[in-house]
Amino acid sequence: MSFWLNLPRPIIGLSPMDGVTDACFRSVIAQQGKPDVSFTEFTHVHDVCHGPEIQLETLLYSERERPIVAQLYGKSPELFYLAAQVVCELGFDGLDINMGCPSKSVASSGSGAGLIRTPELARTIMQAAKRGIEDWASGQTFEQAGFKPARIAMFERLNQRRGKAGPTPRRQLPLSVKTRIGYDSVTVEGWVEELLREQPAVISLHGRTLQQMYRGLADWSAIARAVALVKGTGTLLLGNGDIQRLDDIAGRVRETGVDGVLVGRGVLGAPWFFRSIEQARVRDRGMNSTDLGRDPGEVSLNERFALLVDHAQQFQALVGEKQFYRMRKHLGWYCKGFPHAASLRAQMVRVSSVEELRALLAEFRDRPEAITDLPQAESAEEPSVLVSRCS
Repeated sequence: MSFWLNLPRPIIGLSPMDGVTDACFRSVIAQQGKPDVSFTEFTHVHDVCHGPEIQLETLLYSERERPIVAQLYGKSPELFYLAAQVVCELGFDGLDINMGCPSKSVASSGSGAGLIRTPELARTIMQAAKRGIEDWASGQTFEQAGFKPARIAMFERLNQRRGKAGPTPRRQLPLSVKTRIGYDSVTVEGWVEELLREQPAVISLHGRTLQQMYRGLADWSAIARAVALVKGTGTLLLGNGDIQRLDDIAGRVRETGVDGVLVGRGVLGAPWFFRSIEQARVRDRGMNSTDLGRDPGEVSLNERFALLVDHAQQFQALVGEKQFYRMRKHLGWYCKGFPHAASLRAQMVRVSSVEELRALLAEFRDRPEAITDLPQAESAEEPSVLVSRCS
């Protein structure tokens, strides 16, 4: 049985974001308040089947993140067939195909949102991925699939890094798709109908076209029309776009009838976003009320800075100090919504280690004007760095 059917309603998940929702960030989020489902960053099927081992690090995850879904992208049905078997062997709970990335380098090649223009190819890719899942579940080995010993050893090392013990249970994983409401115009009805012909477990729909990128407002009326299309098909419909606060979730669910939402940029610098949702469910307060608990931005600076340092420590331990520059965007996102946040954020772009981060925060705390234990004293600012190459 698909894990999707056992999730609470509405489903509230963490949206995949390239270069952002890596194993470290997802782990930090899971510690603070776990979403109902998480996705990896997207990985190209060519990298899974033929790329260097470092490219497989996007498929690292920890047990605390479950259910965890691997997201792949590309345009080769043959490679999707093979990569789907790797996703199964790595113990993921599901496989998601990215058909929504608006990045020029991705979409212009025919991958990501580029597949909206080639629905027949999109369906062929879905069919190939399903065959790969079915063949693996039926007992096909990597050797029989055509993988070379060196590549198989890479997959084994990846499993070892996450502490896997024993063989992966052979089971069929649910297939899902994350996409957009159109390419250069809204064509949600025709596009969703094409996807439904392959009976995916879930369609996650971002309420913008490729042409919009992340500009303007997400079109939730188009998402509502998609909800009407999937009703009674057995496919779940998740909405995505402009979810910044807890109230946004309850409102969108009521307005559109979606089975759930995926939260993307709303979690940047706020890995505690899902905490109040989890607490509300424990209290059995449900999601029909707008009173969902404490807003995710209302944390003290002490708590915010402690989590920031912990996130940085985990990141440095995972990838090493030489790669710490990749953490800088996260450091900047944490610095919003409190007095003098902009000045602190400006200094984060030069931090190169956990030690430097600690020193900078200590200096900030010692300033006479610093207020270190108040909740949001200023309205939260939008993330200054645009998250690209995500659907």
